Amino acid sequence: MATEGGGKEMNEIKTQFTTREGLYKLLPHSEYSRPNRVPFNSQGSNPVRVSFVNLNDQSGNGDRLCFNVGRELYFYIYKGVRKAADLSKPIDKRIYKGTQPTCHDFNHLTATAESVSLLVGFSAGQVQLIDPIKKETSKLFNEENSCQHLGKVEWNEDSKTNEEALVTVQRLIDKSRVTCVKWVPGSESLFLVAHSSGNMYLYNVEHTCGTTAPHYQLLKQGESFAVHTCKSKSTRNPLLKWTVGEGALNEFAFSPDGKFLACVSQDGFLRVFNFDSVELHGTMKSYFGGLLCVCWSPDGKYIVTGGEDDLVTVWSFGDCRVIARGHGHKSWVSVVAFDPYTTSVEESDPMEFSGSDEDFQDLLHFGRDRANSTQSRLSKRNSTESRPVSVTYRFGSVGQDTQLCLWDLTEDILFPHQPLSRARTHTNVMNATSPPAGSTGNSVPTPGSTAPPPLPRSNSLPHAAVSSAGSKGSVADGAIAAGVSKFATLSLHDRKDRHHEKDHKRNHSMGHISSKSSDKLNLVTKSRADPAKTLGTPLCPRMEDVPLLEPLVCKKIAHERLTVLVFLADCVVTACQEGFVCTWGRPGEAASSNP
Repeated sequence: MATEGGGKEMNEIKTQFTTREGLYKLLPHSEYSRPNRVPFNSQGSNPVRVSFVNLNDQSGNGDRLCFNVGRELYFYIYKGVRKAADLSKPIDKRIYKGTQPTCHDFNHLTATAESVSLLVGFSAGQVQLIDPIKKETSKLFNEENSCQHLGKVEWNEDSKTNEEALVTVQRLIDKSRVTCVKWVPGSESLFLVAHSSGNMYLYNVEHTCGTTAPHYQLLKQGESFAVHTCKSKSTRNPLLKWTVGEGALNEFAFSPDGKFLACVSQDGFLRVFNFDSVELHGTMKSYFGGLLCVCWSPDGKYIVTGGEDDLVTVWSFGDCRVIARGHGHKSWVSVVAFDPYTTSVEESDPMEFSGSDEDFQDLLHFGRDRANSTQSRLSKRNSTESRPVSVTYRFGSVGQDTQLCLWDLTEDILFPHQPLSRARTHTNVMNATSPPAGSTGNSVPTPGSTAPPPLPRSNSLPHAAVSSAGSKGSVADGAIAAGVSKFATLSLHDRKDRHHEKDHKRNHSMGHISSKSSDKLNLVTKSRADPAKTLGTPLCPRMEDVPLLEPLVCKKIAHERLTVLVFLADCVVTACQEGFVCTWGRPGEAASSNP
C-alpha cells in the first residue's frame, strides 16, 4: 500500500503519495483555476471538466487545456509540471448567459497552431463549435434555425472575455442536458452527442440542422436500444439517433481503434456496440444504481466502469463478462481512466520468487512508455513466442468522496484459471476453474489462450472462486441479428488515417440502406431489468463470485467532489468541483520541475 503523505489525519488532504514507481507530488505552482483563484460555489452547477489538445507547434509549448467552471469556459496554454500560465491572460475566455457548459472535446486530427475545433455541450441541450485560438464561433447545433442563429456575442473590454448569450428558443432535436460530446475518432467532421434523455445523436459539422423538427425512420432495433436515421429529402443533422436503455445516458467512450462504442446509463447498464454495424456486442449490469463513467484499456481488451454502487468494475471485452470489482470509494465514482504510461508489459524467463520485496521490485518494471509503445507491447501478449509475457494494467478512479484511487489489474485476476505463484501478501485469489465464457459468434479477439506464469502478487481480497459462467453476460447477438435487416453497407464518411494504420474508413451513405420506414420513435424494447433477477447472473455476478480488488492508493486530495482524472506522460491531472485543476508530478518529474 502507498505511504501516507501530506498529513496524519484521515480527513486531511494529501499532497503526495507513493507507489512502487516512486513519489507522486502535488505541484501547487502548476495549478490552473479561474483568474481570481477563488473557490467556485458549486451548488447547483454542472461538473467541472477538462479537455487537452496538442497543437504540434515548434515552440515546445504545444499543449492546450480547456475547462469549464459554472457559466465560464477557459482556454490556456498548459505547461505540465512547469509553472502554470498566467491565469489573468487566458487565450480565450467565454461567459455564457442562459445556459452552462457541461462537457467539451477537441478535434485532435485538425488541430494546428493557428486553429483548433472545440465542441462544447450545454445544460440546455445545445452543442457549440468554436475556435478558441481565432476566438470564433462557427456553428450552434440543436437550436431552432441553429446553424445560422448563434445568439448575441459581445466582447467585454474590461474583462477581456466573450460574453455570449445562447438565446433560449425551442430545441428541435433534444431539449435535455448534454452529458457527453466527442469527435468520432479519425473524422474531421463527425461527432457524437449524448443527452440526459437517454438519446445519442450523430452530427456532421458540414450539414445543416434544418428549420423544422426532424422526422425519423427505424434503422435497427435490439434489446433496450433502437437506432433511427433522419427522414429527409436532403441530408441534414442529426444523421442518426440512438435511443439506449432507460434514463440518462451518462457517458460513452470509443475503443482505441474507434470501432466499438461503450455506453453507460442511469439504468445501471454498460452496453457495448459495434459502431459501424450498429450491433450490440455485450452488456453488463452494475451491482446497484446507475453507471456514471467508462473507459477502455489501451489495447481495447478491458472496459472499466464506475457509478452509484461505489465500485469500479472490470469487464472483459473478449469474454463479455465481469472479471473483477474494486472497492475503495465511499461514495459515487465519477471518473475512471487507464494509465497507458504505467501499464507494464515485460518479457521474462521463468524464475523462482522468495516473496521478498527485493524480488518483487525486480519483477515489476513500471517504466513510463508512451501510449503507442504500451499498446504495441500489449499486442505481444497474444503472440505465440516461447518467452512468457507478463502484463499489469494500471487504472485510476476519482469520486464524490474526494478520493483518488489507483488500481493494478494483474495476471492473477486476468487469468485466474492458472495456478498462482507464492503470494507476496497474505491475501490472494484461490485457484479458479472457470473456463472462458462461450463465444457469441462475433469473431472478437480474446486474451491469450495460454497464460504465462502470473505475477507473484494479488491486490485482491480472498474469495472461494470465480463464477463459472457458462455463457457470456451479453444479449444474444444472433437473436438480434435475426430480427433485423442486414445493413452491411452502413459506414461513416470522412474517416482519415494520418498515422499509417490500417484503420477502416467510414463513408456515410444512407442511400444504400434498405429499411422499412417507421415513424414510431419509441420502439426500444422495454424489458426493465429486475435487480433481483440479474444479480447472480453473468450480467451482474454476486460479490463473492468475482475477485475484489484493493486499491494501491486511496487518498483524499480535495475539499469538493472530484470530476476529472487524466493521465499524461509526465503528470496526472485532477480537478474538483471548486474549479481547481491540479497537476501531480510523476516520480522524478516533481523534483525536475521549474517553478
